Amino acid sequence: QVQLMESGGGSVQTGGSLTLSCSASRYTATNYCMGWFRQAPGKEREGVATIDHNGTTRYADSVKDRFTISKDRVKDILYLQMNSLKPEDTAMYYCAADRVSFATMLSPTEAKFNYWGQGTQVTVSL
Repeated sequence: QVQLMESGGGSVQTGGSLTLSCSASRYTATNYCMGWFRQAPGKEREGVATIDHNGTTRYADSVKDRFTISKDRVKDILYLQMNSLKPEDTAMYYCAADRVSFATMLSPTEAKFNYWGQGTQVTVSL
């Protein structure tokens, strides 16, 4: 059973930075595709960034060149470095993991991931 726990959310002003962390069960970072999703009020959960077991990454167009996903295989921690934050980045951010296909890693959907954290709130103000 994979367990995930996010931390690092908070409130920042436009242009600020935050780093989210997701502590995972042992060997999760080595054996699973992991990713960050976000959900704003009234909107569907969307895949922000994913990283597969080999380290290949994928980003949503809305966060490319601003967000960086990475993982520590030894500590089983997933990170999301978020720079140049915008008000539209405001959402609950979730860590997810599962054994998914490469195609799913490139086009992640909520339904394809079975393991989720409880979420951490990110609020970006003007």
